[in-house]
Amino acid sequence: MLPEEINQLEELARQLRVDIIRSSTKAGSGHPTSSLSATDLLAVLITRHFRYDWANPKAANNDHLVFSKGHVSPLVYAIYRAVGVIDADELVNSYRQFGSRLQGHPTPALPWVDMATGSLGLGIAAAVGIALAAKELDRLPYRTWVICGDSEMAEGSVWEALGKASNAGLSNLTAIVDVNRLGQRGATEFEWDLDAYARRVEAFGCQAIQIDGHDLEAIEGALLEVSIATRPTVILAKTIKGRGFTEIEDRNGFHGVALSDDMAERAIAGLGGVTDLQVSSPSPVPGVSAIVANPDTPDTWMPMYEIGSKVATRKAFGEALAGLAARPEVVVLDAEVGNSTYTEDFQKVAPERFFQSFIAEQLMVATAAGFAIRGYVPFAATFGAFLTRAYDFIRMVGISELPIRLIGSHAGVEIGADGPSQMALEDLAAMRAVNGSIVLYPSDATSAAALTFQMADAPGVAYMRTTRGAYPVLYGPDERFVIGGAKVVRAQERDHVTLVGAGVTLHESIAAADLLASEGISARVIDCYSIKPLDVATISAAVIATGGRLVVVEDHYPAGGLGEAVITALAAAGVSLAPRHLCVRSLSCSGTSQELLNHAKISAPHIAQAARELVEG
Repeated sequence: MLPEEINQLEELARQLRVDIIRSSTKAGSGHPTSSLSATDLLAVLITRHFRYDWANPKAANNDHLVFSKGHVSPLVYAIYRAVGVIDADELVNSYRQFGSRLQGHPTPALPWVDMATGSLGLGIAAAVGIALAAKELDRLPYRTWVICGDSEMAEGSVWEALGKASNAGLSNLTAIVDVNRLGQRGATEFEWDLDAYARRVEAFGCQAIQIDGHDLEAIEGALLEVSIATRPTVILAKTIKGRGFTEIEDRNGFHGVALSDDMAERAIAGLGGVTDLQVSSPSPVPGVSAIVANPDTPDTWMPMYEIGSKVATRKAFGEALAGLAARPEVVVLDAEVGNSTYTEDFQKVAPERFFQSFIAEQLMVATAAGFAIRGYVPFAATFGAFLTRAYDFIRMVGISELPIRLIGSHAGVEIGADGPSQMALEDLAAMRAVNGSIVLYPSDATSAAALTFQMADAPGVAYMRTTRGAYPVLYGPDERFVIGGAKVVRAQERDHVTLVGAGVTLHESIAAADLLASEGISARVIDCYSIKPLDVATISAAVIATGGRLVVVEDHYPAGGLGEAVITALAAAGVSLAPRHLCVRSLSCSGTSQELLNHAKISAPHIAQAARELVEG
């Protein structure tokens, strides 16, 4: 670099550091020291290598910059002021304030932020999805840059991401690790031992470059090197936490602590005071996604099923997914169980949009988020029980309000002999709790296929629970299913009790209604296929018509599932209730499906008994 170029970068770095201190001190909180250590790295990246149209953040060929180290938000926002997309007043006076878009960790409330970060290990895993989209789908030369912290390198998802990036040949992915030695409560595991990090990076098949993270020419050299890389690159930058203010440099006890007013005043004076330097980033080359721009899109097709035939909802999901393959924006991710979840049906017809995550559920969910960032419609499927491994990332996707579709198969005690480790009995509660989520639980093949199509255009995180076993088809091909709906399966003018089920328990409820009918007790049966949002109107009308007598039955633990959703909603609606909630209340074991449903007391005889007691009472 020319001397004047170095001088300009030094001036920018000083301004960024001043703004980091100004905003965090005014807010009285934040992570200034972690931001100060990464400042020089970002000054060089943003002005010389990050190709981005700041006026058009959705431009197809923009580079992506993911702050996996999300707590460096003071630095992020200081950069935004330097490039002119926010002003000094917003930076200094609104950071971390109620109602501000400059939140403690960046979120997509700002159009230049792809996703909410702050859950360490998430950003780099999501970056794999963005980089895969560039290489395999968009066929565009944009690069994905990730800023990581050294404490973050203890997260297993980081290594899942690097392993996948290497295996997929993602030379368009670069991670920059800010190795500042100090974590929240003291030194990190490897401190400044860059060789230790490098050995691990290389073992996972990625290129490791070691630099002084405050040497502007060394940073420039590393960034030039990655531009011609043939594999993913990790830049390991040795930095000093609190760089720029000697009173706090490399000192423990300042993590997540804003400087006091007098300390900030001394620091800002030492850095040369407040400046208003404006910079720009290199412009991206114009481009259009290869797949999304494809004008030759054939029509989708919906599978159809004969009433009474036995089909597993997981199979119907796979067949519907294959029907959706005609939409070029649909992509599918598997965690090495595609022959059980039936995502393999999609792979057969659109292998170029099928991505294998292997047994790495966190990576699968984060990669799906990366595809969603690029405008794709990702379906990610595994056993319902295994999605709990990725729950933190699912929660973060909900905060980001990114549209991803998750499918959890083999749910509940119904799965049979595999035993309790494989039984998703917490999934409905977990997914209902996610911000803006949709939770679906179809009971037959027709509804499963229809809801798969509905999920494709749903907002936010949409989850569908599918059943392992094959059960009778209840609905004809013309039956409509909408998110937020329910179906009245059985009804007469003077029913005595309402039975609400979903999935396998709907079939048990129908069988229970037959048992009760033989005794002169008429039961209204509701298929509650949409658990969130819930069709309160349909369920309320049924319960009111049956004198408040309600039996809700589910293949799930008591907390947070179908029963809690229904009973809470009806109570809030002012419906007088005499409810019974049948669910799995003890640890299950291996056995046949029917044995385990009986053991959990959620089979037809137990449903009939609960209804009988309500009617007699």
